[in-house]
Amino acid sequence: MRAAQSRGGSLAEALANVVAGYLLALIIQRLAYPLFGIHTTLAADSAIALIFTLVSLGRSYVIRRLFERLAGAR
Repeated sequence: MRAAQSRGGSLAEALANVVAGYLLALIIQRLAYPLFGIHTTLAADSAIALIFTLVSLGRSYVIRRLFERLAGAR
């Protein structure tokens, strides 16, 4: 049986996941937006990706903590 992940560990894992997602989102936006006739600047893409990144970070952290709590209840 493994030890439960600490809150700090949960945050570090979620942060690493979200940073990777942020970088991927920037690349995808730069490639996909022009296909739909959307033309933005890198600054606009960065701001849009940041909004979704912050939401994703919070979501990942809450879900991880929920799973840790459920695993501890067994």
